[in-house]
Formats: sequence, C-alpha cells, structure tokens
Amino acid sequence: MPARPADEKHSDVAAATRLTPDQLYRACDPASLGFATTDELTDAPITLGQDRAVSAIQFGIGIRHHGYNLFALGPSGAGKHTVVRQFLEQQAADEPTPLDWCYVFNFEQPHRPRAIALPTGRGTEFRDDMARLVDDLRSAVRAALETDEYRKRHAQIDEEFQQRRQAAFADLAQRAAGRDLALIQTPVGLAIVPVRRGKPLDPEAFSRLPDDEREETAAAIREFEGELAALLHRVPQWQREAREKERALKRDVTHAAVSILIDDLASKYADQPAVQQYLAAVKADVVEHADDFRRAAGDEEQGPIPALFGRIDSVVDPLSRYQVNVLDGHDGVAGAPVVYEDRPTFQNLIGRIEHIAQMGTLVTHFTLIKPGALHRANGGYLILDARRLLMEPFAWEGLKRALRARAIRVEALSESLSLVSTVSLDPEPIPLQVKVVLIGEPLLYYLLHEHDPDFRELFKVAVEFESVLDRSAESDREYARLIGTLARRASLKPFSAGAVARVLEHGARTVGESDRLWLALDRLTDLLREADHCATVANRSVVEAADVQQAIDAWVYRSSRPRERIQDAMARGTLAISTTGGVVGQVNALSVIQLGGFAFARPSRVTARVRLGARGVVDIEREVELGGPIHSKGVLILSGYLAGHYVPEQPLSLTATLVFEQSYGLVEGDSASSAELFALLSALADLPIAQSFAVTGSVNQRGEIQAIGGVNEKIEGFFDVCRARGLTGMQGVIIPATNVRDLMLRADVVEAVREGQFHIHAIETVDQGIELLTGRPAGVRDETGQFPEGTVNHLVEQRLIALAEQARAFRTTDSRTAAPGSGDGR
Repeated sequence: MPARPADEKHSDVAAATRLTPDQLYRACDPASLGFATTDELTDAPITLGQDRAVSAIQFGIGIRHHGYNLFALGPSGAGKHTVVRQFLEQQAADEPTPLDWCYVFNFEQPHRPRAIALPTGRGTEFRDDMARLVDDLRSAVRAALETDEYRKRHAQIDEEFQQRRQAAFADLAQRAAGRDLALIQTPVGLAIVPVRRGKPLDPEAFSRLPDDEREETAAAIREFEGELAALLHRVPQWQREAREKERALKRDVTHAAVSILIDDLASKYADQPAVQQYLAAVKADVVEHADDFRRAAGDEEQGPIPALFGRIDSVVDPLSRYQVNVLDGHDGVAGAPVVYEDRPTFQNLIGRIEHIAQMGTLVTHFTLIKPGALHRANGGYLILDARRLLMEPFAWEGLKRALRARAIRVEALSESLSLVSTVSLDPEPIPLQVKVVLIGEPLLYYLLHEHDPDFRELFKVAVEFESVLDRSAESDREYARLIGTLARRASLKPFSAGAVARVLEHGARTVGESDRLWLALDRLTDLLREADHCATVANRSVVEAADVQQAIDAWVYRSSRPRERIQDAMARGTLAISTTGGVVGQVNALSVIQLGGFAFARPSRVTARVRLGARGVVDIEREVELGGPIHSKGVLILSGYLAGHYVPEQPLSLTATLVFEQSYGLVEGDSASSAELFALLSALADLPIAQSFAVTGSVNQRGEIQAIGGVNEKIEGFFDVCRARGLTGMQGVIIPATNVRDLMLRADVVEAVREGQFHIHAIETVDQGIELLTGRPAGVRDETGQFPEGTVNHLVEQRLIALAEQARAFRTTDSRTAAPGSGDGR
C-alpha cells in the first residue's frame, strides 16, 4: 500500500449536518419593525444601500473637467434611472439656466446659417421681435416707395433717360438729313437709307444713280451707320445708369424708412454684439431687397424653374430669411435642464435638417433646422439608455464625436456618411457643455471599457449600483420605510407590518441569500402594486401579508408552466428519476433553469461506468459538444481528485464515462461536479447510492464541497418530485455547508422537514457526502497510510490498484507477444 500523504487526517470523517427547520428560513417578526402600517413611517431615501453609487454620482456631477461623463451600471430593475435623475434634478435646480441658442440667416454665406447665443429666455423674445420688425418693415417700405415724392423722382430719372435717348437719335437724324440720308425703323431695327425728294430710295433706284453720287452716298451711309452703332451701344449704358439712379433712390428712401425701426430694435439688444452684427446685416439686406417687402406673400405666382434649382424662396416667403430659429428657449425655466432621450437615434441626438419637396426636388432652409437631445440638454444633463443607444445606427459615433469636439454640428446622416453629394445647409457648430449619463448593464460597461478607447476617455466615472443590502435589524426597519415610500409614490394602500415583513422575506428569497435584501426597486414596486390589487379585490383598506403572498403565488402560477410540464414528465416516467432504492453509479443531480425571470430546478440522473482503460474520466457531454467549458472543467477536476486522493504513486488505469441522462441541450456549470464524483466513486467501489437523495455542489481537487447558486430552487424542485410520489421520511437533499446561509425555502418544505418527512443535509467534504449516500463510512488513512478495510475509500483504492495491475499485466503480455516479431528481420 502507498504511504500516507502528509496532509491526510487520522480522525474519522466528521458527520454531515442535518439542518433544523429554523435554519431553512429566516423569518422577519412584524413586531420588530415597530409600526402598524406604513402610514406611520416617514419617507426613506430611494438610495438605500447605494452609498457607493451616490458617492460616484456626486463626484461625477461635481467635477467640471472634460471627459468626466457617467455610466450607471447595475442589474436591470435596480432603480438606476430613478436614482440618477433624482440627483441630477437636485443638482440642476441650483445651477444657472443655460443660454438660448438660435440660428439666423447668413447673408454672406446663405448655406451656412449663423448661430447666436442669447441670455436665458431672450431667444424667444428676439424671435418675436424680429417677426414684428418684418411686419413693420413691410408697411414702412411699402409706404416709402409709394409716396408721391418717390414716384416723382423715379419718373424724373426715367424721363431724363428718355430725353437723352431721344435727343441723341434726333441729332443723328438731323445730320443725316443734311446729306440726303434718313434714319428709319425697319422690321430688323434702325437703319440709315438714302432719300431723294423726301422719299427713301429702293435698292434698284439707288443702283441707277451716277457712280460718283452712288459712291459718295454709300460712304455717307457707312459713316452714319458707324455713328448709329456707337449710339445703340451707348443707350443700354445710359439705361443702366438710369436704373442705378433708380436703385440708389430706392436705397436712400428705404434706408431712411427702415433705419429708425432697425436701430430701435438694435438699441434693445445693445448688450449683445452678435445681435448688433446681425441687425446691421439685416438693414443692408432690407435696403437691397426692398421689392420683397412691396409684394405680400402669394401676390405673385412662382414658377417651377426656381424650385428646380433649389431656391427655397420659391417655396416659402422670401421674408422668412429674417426669421429667427430658436432651437431651445428656456422661458420660465429655472436651473439647468435634465433631459432623457427615450429613442436616441442619430438625428434625435444631434438634430436634423428637414426638407420640403418641390417639383420633384428637395429644398431646405435654416428655419427647417430642428434641435436634438444634445441641444435641449446643452448646459445641463442628458440621460441615455446605453443599450438603446448602441442599437441605433451611428448614434454612438455621433455622440462621441460631439463630446470629443465639445460642439454640436447638425448634419444629415447621409451627408455625414458621404452617401450622397447634394447641396444642403452647413450650420455653424454650437458649443457643447453637457454631462451625459449612460445607464446600462455591467456587461455593456465592461465591453465598452475594454474595446472602445474613446469610451475610456469620455466616460471616466463608473456609478455602480448594488443589487443587495446586508440584512440586520436596522436595515430591516430602513427597508420598511423604503417600502412605505414606494407605496406612497405609486399611490397604493398602506401596508401592514405583516405585509412589509412578507415583502422583506420575499426580497431575501429573490436574491438567494437569507442575510441580504432585494434592491431591485422596479421589481419591488411591481410586487407592491400586485399586492395592492389583491387587497382591492378583497375589499381591504390596508395591504396584509396574505395579499402579498397571494401576489407572489399568482406570479409563480403565471410563470410556472414549463416547470409543471417537466414535473408532469417525471410523474409519467418520461423523464427517469428514482426517489427510492439504491443503484450503483447513479445519483440524482440538480440543475436550475431560468425562463422569463422565473427560476426552477430540474432533477437529472447522472450515471457513471468504469472499466480498464487509459482515457481517464470521459465527459460524454463534452465529447458530443453538449458540455460548456465550466462543466467540462468540473469533470476534469474529478481526475485530479482521484489522482491525489487514491494510489498517488501509480497511474490511473481506467476509463470512466459520465453523463447526464436524457439531456438534450447544453449542460453548463459545475454545480453537479460533486454528484458526478459520487456516481464515479459508487461505480469504482461497486456500492449502491440511495436514490432518496439528490445532490448539488461543486467540488475542488482536494475534495472540498463548494457553494453553488439556486440552492432554494434545487431543494424545492426535488421536494416537489418526492411529494408527488409520496414522502417516505427518507428523502432529502445534500447541499454545500456554505449554502446554508442562503436558505429561504417555501413554507411547505420547511413544514415537511419539521415533521420529519424530508431532510436537508449540509456537507463540507466529499467523504461526508459519500457516507450519507452509501450508508458506509468513508474512511481515513491510518498510521500506515491505509484506509480501513470495508470503507468506501478502501474499496475505491483497491479497485484502482486492481485496474493498475491489470493494465500492467496487459502491457507485459503485449510486450512478450511482440518480442518474437521485433527487430529488423536479419
């Protein structure tokens, strides 16, 4: 026999612990809460148990350096949005209200609207002032250009031009007459022709003239035709001069008419240089486009040709260029804005430029620029759901670009991606000063932090929310206050102390730890609403513990159809599970299935077979790719346990197969590794395992049983199977000792344990578990390093030694058989 390893114990194996009913459920005494109903309690902060998150929020909203945006991470339903918004609104109330940003027409570059910032509330005022100014200018310009004096001066300029033109032609005609020529009007224009006796000569008559006379007349004609051509060239110039005089007259008259109105408005905004500059440009443009004010909108039909060339003034009133597009006014608003964007698309965040369809083409205008969430939150706080943001195409990149540049640049998505090349607007960027708070699950935060360098630079503050609260007498009372607060906010009936105690106990059960409480505010509020509904149906004015229990039972009933189908399959024998007798190499294992937020257990049969071989422990699930990596790791640990616990000086010479019977999907997790080990030890020792037990727990290479999740669901799952077949008083579940503090079992399970019809055993080692399952001592090595004869460990080790000797014998036989035929044949 091999020598005893130095770390083996001489003492007998400590017995497993049979748990008492008091260890299976940590009840809350309503009397300890100190009130009759929640109406007696003051409101509690909804940040109960969130000290870490509160500290991070205060730091994040307090620091004003670039990149210190926040990411609130925590489990779904933890109340992240409610808590974050409450703090942001409290902070925003004490901060200054941001500026009003407006877009106005850029008279120098019409495609690039100008951005103007105005003090809080003055953006809307400026917009209204400009609208009144346009109305006043329309009246003033019309009146000025329709006065008798203006018309007289305008007619005088036109008359001067006509007189100058007529005088020039008359002079030319007079001089031509002195040389027997005449200036006449022909279908093709003015012409110089010869005349005799006051009548023009036709070509035939002109050809019959004497040669000398004909040549002299032709030379005269050429001379005067040159003068006529020069005169015709000068006439348009004289006309342009006249038009320029008319325009100058119009400008002078218009300037005189509008200066008072515009200067008066400019004096109102004397403290705003940008407005002063804009109004100066408005004055110059009004003077140049006075005719736009002479005709009312719709006075003249606009043809299709301007629209085909994208002229927006063919679609809207030309005077609309004097409008003011206020992106986000803050009239009557105190403090900084807190904005939540429910649908964070690219355009909903950055803004958009709308278009108008006209004659088959799209045209736009600066008044069609629409703000996004960043505009509304500028100077304050913006809350976004991280998952929704990442699901919207290009929204994440658009947000990062705005935060990096600290400016909002409104552009069409197609233009941003260079998908189309069309003439559009390019508004001036607006400076951005905003705190962005993303709300999401921890996985999203860690993935972004790992794979997106920009995220690490832009979101430097992690706000991590707790999902549980350590349970104590003080925390129970604070939790009761929180329940009262949530009930009042939801306009629910008051809850009695008994109802609060039941909610508190359910919270501990939900988190799977009896010494902790549930901090999922959204789901907690849902439970309170459902209990309130049950009380309403029962015609009670106060919600009682029975109402809470009814709400819980109703939710379980609505969600438990899959569990009932599995239990029905076990009752029919479709899924094979034994709850009585003993079988070699077979153990009842427990796994948890979670569907739609409802978790339940499925008992499964684990079997093991052992034979001589060299493959070691073979996981059939892994071989057929139905075993996940964690499950496969748990199976490989079994080989380490066998090699370290038995015959450490000899190689393992076995092939053992392990399988979850009737498993047709992925098997993941290591919570069944102890059950697999017990089945393997049973097969090696050829000892039957009591089928009245189910086992859960992971195991390490030293044979220590480790904690698992879902312990309550697993116990209840096997209990339901046993109860359906009839409780015998011998059935029970073996769990890790480290999971005892997590127990919050159903009342029927606790009652069955109290009556001795069902049992829960807690173990710390493999030896404790195998003793329970086989009814035989596990055995520890004595002073000589040997296990006592007849113990489980002794039988296992003897089987392993026998397999090793068989393998050695086979190798010896094989080598002798191969010897005669060995060599190179010489």
